[in-house]
Amino acid sequence: MPLKLLLQLSQRNLFRHRRRNIMLLLAICVAVAGVTVMNSLIRGFQYDMQEAAVANLTGHVKILAPGYLDDPNIEKSFALAHDWQPDLPADQLEGWAARIRIPAVIMSERETRGIQFVGIDPAQEHISFIGNATYTGERLASAADRRVVIGKELARQLETAVGRRLVLITQGLDGLNREAGFRIAGTYDAEGTGLEKQFVFTGITALQAMLDADVVTEVSIKFASHPKEFSIKQVFVEFFTGLDVLDWQELEPQAAAMFVFADAAVFIWFLIMMGALIFGLVNTLVTAVMERVQEFGMLRAVGMRPGAVIAQVVLESTLIMAVGIAIGLLLGWGFYLWLQDGIDLSQWAEGVELAGMRSLLVPRLLVEDMVLVAGLSLVFGILAALYPAWRAVKIKPLEALRR
Repeated sequence: MPLKLLLQLSQRNLFRHRRRNIMLLLAICVAVAGVTVMNSLIRGFQYDMQEAAVANLTGHVKILAPGYLDDPNIEKSFALAHDWQPDLPADQLEGWAARIRIPAVIMSERETRGIQFVGIDPAQEHISFIGNATYTGERLASAADRRVVIGKELARQLETAVGRRLVLITQGLDGLNREAGFRIAGTYDAEGTGLEKQFVFTGITALQAMLDADVVTEVSIKFASHPKEFSIKQVFVEFFTGLDVLDWQELEPQAAAMFVFADAAVFIWFLIMMGALIFGLVNTLVTAVMERVQEFGMLRAVGMRPGAVIAQVVLESTLIMAVGIAIGLLLGWGFYLWLQDGIDLSQWAEGVELAGMRSLLVPRLLVEDMVLVAGLSLVFGILAALYPAWRAVKIKPLEALRR
């Protein structure tokens, strides 16, 4: 039987049973739209964790002295040429930053805390959270700025404010303690109080002068895009011989594991929704076949072959699935546009921070996810139609015509 004739029969049958097919179409639309919206939220969660990990003074790749991660101090440092630049094309590099990052004790007039004392060049820190933070007071002016900026939460704990002085004690390259007073230039408001309590920043050359050491403890490099495999890492491995070159997955293993889990979560959520949908689809199609016993019997009696009967049932299912998928994807895309400004999670700030996320969850809708949902939904819809089609073929023409 010509495919054109089968399509015409399938289309007419769909309009003959409007109520049942509309209910089935609505179920498909809701399932596909739900999967699309949930995928965008999972992807938002996934890439938000990655961006938070990279912005947490990590970068996509970081160069460290051997043993620094086990014992982070100024002795685990290395010299970096003042004119060094990453040997990468401009379209692959977003930025880089050389820093000194060492443990220290900070004292105000009333309180004492242990912190991470970080020397930075403010012009390079657009690749980290400190470059995009909100400030009360002033930012650091340059790498030679001898003031400090501290977190808003740390300022509250130390009972201090902008313009006051603090004393910091750390260890120099010679192993002796170094103590110096610093005036607070400003306080920063980061995504999460953990960062605000942990990091205190000053100019890198000012910190080098305090430590009497023209060295750095880390170099962070951020790429302009998010390649799945950081093949660029090998360039730095070959250049920085004798140093550790680590990517963000190695430096932030928890965030990296959650990033991989999010890929699996997208597929698991799809299987749950489509499994429930297919169960309903099979039941509906079997019911439709049983209601059309006489019709299929008559078609078989006038010469329609079993293969044509199977093709007709599968085509009807495929047409409903195709229309439902198209409408569902449009609905999901509409909900994504409605949510693209982000979902405020600030009332669960502590739990969100523990998960490595920001307090504003911004959905991310990937084209490949939409293609995956459309393709697999159509395949599952065709598979779901095979059993009802097989039942239709098993109908004997004489028995069907007697009913």
